[in-house]
Amino acid sequence: MMKSIRKWLLAGLLVIVPVMVTLWVLDWIVSSLDKTLQILPGDWHPDKLIGFHIPGFGVLLALAILLVVGAAASNFLGKKLVSWWDALLNRIPVVRSIYSSVKQVSDTLFSDSGNAFRTAVLVQWPRENVWTIAFITGTPVGEVASHLKNGSADEFVSVYVPTTPNPTGGYFVLLKKSDCIELKMSVDEALKYIVSMGVVVPGGPAALSTSAAK
Repeated sequence: MMKSIRKWLLAGLLVIVPVMVTLWVLDWIVSSLDKTLQILPGDWHPDKLIGFHIPGFGVLLALAILLVVGAAASNFLGKKLVSWWDALLNRIPVVRSIYSSVKQVSDTLFSDSGNAFRTAVLVQWPRENVWTIAFITGTPVGEVASHLKNGSADEFVSVYVPTTPNPTGGYFVLLKKSDCIELKMSVDEALKYIVSMGVVVPGGPAALSTSAAK
């Protein structure tokens, strides 16, 4: 009887925990984006117009702003304005260092020509014969590249090694490309594998069932 109760509790957790975590994340995203409504005049707030609060209007407003800004920045005049804005911010001492760093990261992550997090690799970390999944983020350039290639014919790559279960924290390392084993799994599959601490096996439930049977 106790074995059955324990089995039912675990089965219940497997159903409830993903649902609750998903709802919590969605609630955090919606409530955060709803704050964009504060840029509207008070009389234009949906709460006042319809008489009660409906969550999600901020999401629609944020999407509308992104579409408008993206459309404006894609034409000739918009590109000129963006270039002028970049030049202005790059002249402000403290703002310059923050803005330029964030812009470089965002350009790498969201640009069509960016190569960040496009390839999952297997590397030995933090020591030899201990393996983990990482992501190639680019190739070293400038002074760093000159020191790495000094007297060496090996090609180096920039690698981000995420932590588990929070992949937003991790380590930036420079490794020989020959020391990185490129994986066929997608970046999304690799991230799920990392976040789940190896529980969610890339390939879906079938792969998980096969590995569990072994």
